[in-house]
Amino acid sequence: MSHVRPTAVAGAFYPDDPETIESAFSQWMPRQEEHAKPSIKPLPRVLIVPHAGYVYSGEAAAKGYRLWQDSSSQIKTVVVMGPAHRVPFVGVATISSDEVATPLGNLQVDVQLRDKLLEVCPQVGVSDMANAPEHSLEVHFPFIKSLLPGVKVLPLLNGQVTASEVIDVIQNLWNEEGVYFVISSDLSHFHPYEEAQKLDGETAKAIRQGNWQVLNGEMACGYKGIQGVLGVMRDHPMMIEQVALINSGDTAGTKDRVVGYGTWAMYELQ
Repeated sequence: MSHVRPTAVAGAFYPDDPETIESAFSQWMPRQEEHAKPSIKPLPRVLIVPHAGYVYSGEAAAKGYRLWQDSSSQIKTVVVMGPAHRVPFVGVATISSDEVATPLGNLQVDVQLRDKLLEVCPQVGVSDMANAPEHSLEVHFPFIKSLLPGVKVLPLLNGQVTASEVIDVIQNLWNEEGVYFVISSDLSHFHPYEEAQKLDGETAKAIRQGNWQVLNGEMACGYKGIQGVLGVMRDHPMMIEQVALINSGDTAGTKDRVVGYGTWAMYELQ
């Protein structure tokens, strides 16, 4: 019998109604015309995307996800990595469940890849308690289910962990065939609009330059995951494209106290 991680923030961070979700996705990620020329652009191996409520950052995230449209034949598993906001712990935490629920239907967890990672990375453990209330991973599951319905996921939540430990986790997953990465992070929190734009511009510059050592929690709540994927560039050169850079003052929030959101696509250089 399957063990399913239930949704924790459906109806809060994103709609709990499938039709409402798909309506938003069809606006943000319109399907290619049937006779349109296929894109010759390579598939990004990594997406860095925000994790706020859909009314705030959903469209910015979708600008990244739509780069994965019609890619089910290439993408077998999406590793979704994000920061823990609710339960403190040391290391990187995955889940014991073999499925995760979304309003669009369940996603399979890549149990084989999870168990393999648990064997080789002592910093990775299982914590359903840490994962159960967490939104930073869950908000991405409906995007993946809608866009890549047959794809599996591997949820990885970062607690108190070093950049080198996260780099090690990603290195251990990098050469697995068909494995792609979603790194979940918002940017600066609760600054006035213009100040946030300046701060997030500096963070965006560091990301585009692959300068992972300067990143910190004031710049991006999911900075450990970003450090992880930028850190593997030493062995796996990549081109980084900035896809979106906004804040909540541009969407559903006021401009006096905003949260920043950015989306980047990382392409492997052959």
